[in-house]
Amino acid sequence: MPTPAPVARIELAARPAPFIKWVGGKGRLLPQLMPLLPSGVSHMRHVEPFMGGAALFFQRYPVRALLSDVNGDLVETYKMVRDRVDEVIDALGPLADRHDPDRYYRVRERYNASRASSDGPERAAMFIYLNKTCFNGLHRVNRRGEFNVPAGRYKNPRILNDAALRSASIALRSAEIVQDGFESLVARARPGDFVYMDPPYEPVSTTASFTSYAKDGFGQDDQRRLRDVFDELTRRGCKCMLSNSDVPFIRDLYREHRIDVVNAPRAVNCNGSGRGKVAEVVVRNY
Repeated sequence: MPTPAPVARIELAARPAPFIKWVGGKGRLLPQLMPLLPSGVSHMRHVEPFMGGAALFFQRYPVRALLSDVNGDLVETYKMVRDRVDEVIDALGPLADRHDPDRYYRVRERYNASRASSDGPERAAMFIYLNKTCFNGLHRVNRRGEFNVPAGRYKNPRILNDAALRSASIALRSAEIVQDGFESLVARARPGDFVYMDPPYEPVSTTASFTSYAKDGFGQDDQRRLRDVFDELTRRGCKCMLSNSDVPFIRDLYREHRIDVVNAPRAVNCNGSGRGKVAEVVVRNY
């Protein structure tokens, strides 16, 4: 898809917000992140190479954006919400009306079996349904690329929110959405872009590790390659901001840049005592 021309901001019935849950989502960190944005950011193209729930994008509602992720199912869901939101809503309605644990596993099986053949809006609806009803809103896949998160224990999950999906659809009209890895930024980013990087975090402990959002995971070699991209974009004249764990490895990688600390809630940990507020770093080149 070609880069969309800037569009005028439309007054929305509901403020755009993430329509899926995502590990490490920044919704509750926005009050701490917004003051750290660069001066003049409203005139910059907004670029997110790990879009996830895209909380910062929706909060800013920019007139120009590039959103990307290596997760092809996530990318296609965003495209369907942007381009065919009415069909997504129509397909999601019956799933929302008849949710129970047995149905969850039947939908999960159908979702994994139909990766190459499912209609776009129908598959996007299944993605949203599974995301809203799975354990902790995780997106985890096995080595075959199959979604394998068990059902969550929710009494009455809100699966379909028409207004939220329509507002997200309008906000996404200004965005080019692509499936690609973060290294594509070297070719795609332009001087003057604002680039926000929110990668899978470096684990703070063995029980806090969660890097399997894609089938190949995200290890320390990937973190180093991301640092190299951050440095290249800095040389190119992009304004870059990155979130990650406050651990020595990450602080050392970005020691040449400005590092701030924010306090974030952490919910993904197999040990309940490991949940709560934890320190995260925000790295900036400005």
